[in-house]
Amino acid sequence: MTQPPAQRGEQTRQLIIDTAVRLFGEQGYEKTTMRAIATAAGLAPSNAYYYFPSKDHLVQEFYTRIQVAHREAVAPHLAVQSDFGTRLHAAMTAGVTAMEPYHAFAGKFFRVAADPSSASNPFSDESEPARTMSQAIFRDVVGGATTTIDPELREVLPELLWLAQLGVTLFWVYDRSPGRGRTKLLVDRAVPLIDRMVGLSRLRVLRPAVREALSLYRALRN
Repeated sequence: MTQPPAQRGEQTRQLIIDTAVRLFGEQGYEKTTMRAIATAAGLAPSNAYYYFPSKDHLVQEFYTRIQVAHREAVAPHLAVQSDFGTRLHAAMTAGVTAMEPYHAFAGKFFRVAADPSSASNPFSDESEPARTMSQAIFRDVVGGATTTIDPELREVLPELLWLAQLGVTLFWVYDRSPGRGRTKLLVDRAVPLIDRMVGLSRLRVLRPAVREALSLYRALRN
């Protein structure tokens, strides 16, 4: 039976993405061209360019794939856990797990993504869809927690947790320990600290400092 065009198109897209991920790992991001990806996938270059006009567009699909895997990995934990620290630990651990298949080329890729002018930069306009997906995961972490959180902090906490996850990601990129054990240690030790700071933010004596810190964060992000 002949496949519908939409289904064939989706299979072709996935073939291109899978091929690109493999070549990035074998050759590095910078040395892998769209023509090489098309050839390795058994496609005409024009066909590959039809779905992805550039490698930057491929990278956004790569980001989206990671966020989908992150969401799927953490969802069962968020469905049964209500403590903020437990939910955050599950989210950060699931994020690392979702990235692990790409560790082989993550270092080379990061050098490109770290360029502020690159469309692959996680803060770029092009990365906004994946960034929104990631922040939505942490919004669920916060929103489903029964732990009392300062209302003003709660508003921006998902964004702050996303930034913390970026820090974990950077550490993971350069982690060469067996099984990424040092990254696991970072998450295990950092989450209780974040949990404690979130709890302390409710104290009346610390509210002025918390408000000042949040004001600074808003000023920097705008």
